[in-house]
Amino acid sequence: MARFVSPFRHLVFGAACLSALAACSGPMDAPTEEPTATQEQPALATKVVGYFPSWAGDVNAIQYDKLSHINYAFIVPTAQGGLTGPSSSDSRLRSLVSAAHARGVKVSIAVGGWNNGNDSGFEQLAANPSTRTAFVNNLVNYVNQAGLDGVDIDWEYPDPGTSATNFAALMRELSTAMHSRGKLLTAAVVANGYTGGGVPTATFADVDFLNIMAYDGGQPHSTYTYAVQSLDYWLGRGLPKEKAVLGVPFYGRSPSTYEGYKSLVARDSQAPYKDNVGDVYYNGIATIQSKTTLGMQRGGGVMIWDISDDATGSASLLTAIYQRAQGTTPPVTGNLLANAGFENGNLSSWNSEWHNAALAHKVDTDTVYAGSYKLTHYASAAYQQVTGQSLSVTNGTYRASVWARSSGGQRALRLYAKNHGGAELTAEVGSGAVTGWTKYTISNIPVTTGAVEIGVYSDANAQNWSAFDQFELVKQ
Repeated sequence: MARFVSPFRHLVFGAACLSALAACSGPMDAPTEEPTATQEQPALATKVVGYFPSWAGDVNAIQYDKLSHINYAFIVPTAQGGLTGPSSSDSRLRSLVSAAHARGVKVSIAVGGWNNGNDSGFEQLAANPSTRTAFVNNLVNYVNQAGLDGVDIDWEYPDPGTSATNFAALMRELSTAMHSRGKLLTAAVVANGYTGGGVPTATFADVDFLNIMAYDGGQPHSTYTYAVQSLDYWLGRGLPKEKAVLGVPFYGRSPSTYEGYKSLVARDSQAPYKDNVGDVYYNGIATIQSKTTLGMQRGGGVMIWDISDDATGSASLLTAIYQRAQGTTPPVTGNLLANAGFENGNLSSWNSEWHNAALAHKVDTDTVYAGSYKLTHYASAAYQQVTGQSLSVTNGTYRASVWARSSGGQRALRLYAKNHGGAELTAEVGSGAVTGWTKYTISNIPVTTGAVEIGVYSDANAQNWSAFDQFELVKQ
């Protein structure tokens, strides 16, 4: 079969099976009494779906209040419609369900996964009406016995043609079985490309939503642009907005390796504020929050592979998602810049230089990042514009940042830190378009003169625009 390069999450399952061979090869347990659980209202208005693997992570460490759904990964189908993997009475799964339900979070069982590229179980069972029926019945029993809220089908990947026809038949039968019992049916799908055609448009009506695996897909790994392209693909095929859940990774990739986000943070304290550590590319806080906004504006929310790889405290990506999803991103504490978000409605505390006939910066109110105002650089003719703030600070090491968007086309566009006793430091926005609010950061600014200037510089062609909000200068 033609096959897309697998997401990281699915490569791990094979290793997990080797370490628990009996669990991954034996039959499921006989039916047991369905556990009781208290259901509360969902914790979030938007979907924040976290995959949680059976082989990693601590059930008690999950930030349940920041999730709407959890998909427990994985059980694997057999060619006869049976199931292998963690049983419905698995103590870890039961603990997860109990803790999640107590906080109003729904739990589904994820079925399939990358499984080392072997989707023969799905291919064979879906091709035969009797084995499809057996599979559906086995899943119904599993969901009931474990007290779950639904099923997430992760067939990687049905191809266009016969495979797609069989996938559609399977999903239709699962939809009837799950929805008639008040259960969810979702599916994880490829970001775009040839194998996307293995999910027929008819299936859109059978699922509650699709989890779009908008990660991998080349280097650098899981860019904002790739997320946009993934949503473009599925929405362009007619998937309803509320059923398009944008996948984001809690891991990084180099050309040859994978590395979890918490591991990256452990070896680089600045990892949360950027998108690469060496040649390993990932999504730091700024990119994760920009994708969360994208997933809310153009889709039904975000999905995560996988929440066990999150860092803790202020470095947590799930916390960053939650803050953006709830609109509760807290104000920066210790910010030394005045009028940092232009909420005075003017440019007070900010200075400017310009090299054209008129000022090319202003404070306005359209499409802000936070609050009511933002800074814009724009002119109808080519321009160079500096907007900066100079201030006295104690000597030490500082970090500066700003949220930015841009039309692209500028000869230069950057955040800068200068007059601090060393060479000017910059974070380059560059000449490419920045369609979603993105955070740019300069870390380790060494102030030795008791002063520093922080600002942004545009060297732009006519009608190029850039927008800035929520400047920050804090001591590290």
